[in-house]
Amino acid sequence: MSETAPMTFPRLARVRQHSPMTRVEDVPGTVKRLIETSRLRERVKPGGTIAVGIGSRGVNQIAVIARAIVDALKGMGYRPFVVAAMGSHGGATAEGQRALLAGYGVTSDSMGVPVKTDMDTVVVGTSPVGLPIYFDKNALAADGLVLANRVKPHTDFHARHESGVLKMLAIGLGKQQGASQVHKLGIRGMLEVLPAVGRILLEKTPFALGLAIVENAADQPAEIAALEPETILELEPALLERARALMGRLPYEQIDVLVVGELGKNYSGAGMDPNVIGRLMIETQPDLPSPVVTRLVVLDVSAESHGNIVGVGFADLTTERLVSQLDPESFRINVLTSCCLERARIPITLPTDRDVVRTALDTCWRLEPSQARVVVIPNTLELETLWVSKALEDETRSNPHLRRETDFEPMPFLDDDSLDQAALFPDSVRGRRNRPGLSIPH
Repeated sequence: MSETAPMTFPRLARVRQHSPMTRVEDVPGTVKRLIETSRLRERVKPGGTIAVGIGSRGVNQIAVIARAIVDALKGMGYRPFVVAAMGSHGGATAEGQRALLAGYGVTSDSMGVPVKTDMDTVVVGTSPVGLPIYFDKNALAADGLVLANRVKPHTDFHARHESGVLKMLAIGLGKQQGASQVHKLGIRGMLEVLPAVGRILLEKTPFALGLAIVENAADQPAEIAALEPETILELEPALLERARALMGRLPYEQIDVLVVGELGKNYSGAGMDPNVIGRLMIETQPDLPSPVVTRLVVLDVSAESHGNIVGVGFADLTTERLVSQLDPESFRINVLTSCCLERARIPITLPTDRDVVRTALDTCWRLEPSQARVVVIPNTLELETLWVSKALEDETRSNPHLRRETDFEPMPFLDDDSLDQAALFPDSVRGRRNRPGLSIPH
């Protein structure tokens, strides 16, 4: 991309968000205790088969949690197996969903039990709007069903039940067909059909226990709760409100240029979390009131997304590198199943990170780049560490939960004009992914 004159990019300083946060210190031990003290034995006789539903979200320590569930069930005399509970993700294929689980460390070898990702479903009823209710054939055939999922605010709507165990039951285990039926009516489907379908499935499936994971702002388990079939409808909304209060957010109300290192399904079902970026991008619905971002750019897609670049439409600008990684089939199936098409529009695409950031600064309605309120984040899930421009210094100083840790330094572009994300965020998912021998606990 040609330019008429060199641009002096705003210098950036590292800012750390810090606030008191609770966390579960012994995750495997907590999972084991919750299962052993639940009413599971009343519902499933020893020797019975139990399907353990695991989804495609980047739940912290999901492989640790899944293995702890499996081990606890074995210790109680059950015969567990893992079943994929992720709707249409992974291109709505058994192979794609198996690859997603493997990317999180959930395999038959690591779990010590079979991992079933078949897409076959059974119709178990009819929804209130007259559509069939589909449910995973393997899970339905089990004597019991245990689901583990993060409870958090949804990316599309606000209600008593958003992302959580009930949604995994209705959409995740509905596979592609079930997810499509719930999403068919857009927001109304999520607000009305999802909880109604969930109630029906609580009666018609072997659901025996849910493990609800609430994460803190550092993406760590802050609480794990057991949800019995009789209590899930009552308890999950309270956990959702706790998750809403704990979730990470951007600490600035107005941002001229927001640079997101990479989007991904492992960070948010929408690729980038609207609750963080302030852009809802749902047909007929207004954006969220905060933050207000003039120019949003995204530079890459996570390897864990396997070419599903859903959420790229949130951005105003992106790179040729990101778009070149598109898996058309996986992307198309996920987007059309969701019935939210705005987020799938490909924004203006430029050759390099430097081109993208420069164009964002050129078009962010500031006379000089030095005036721009710039925030750089690795993704919309990991928000403890930010890099910000000097235009945000006063707000940073006045916020008791923010601490500037460095001087203002030049924006670090590499020789190929890509932003050096590993230098900016060495402890992020991307930073750990690129360090040989270091595993990613997602």
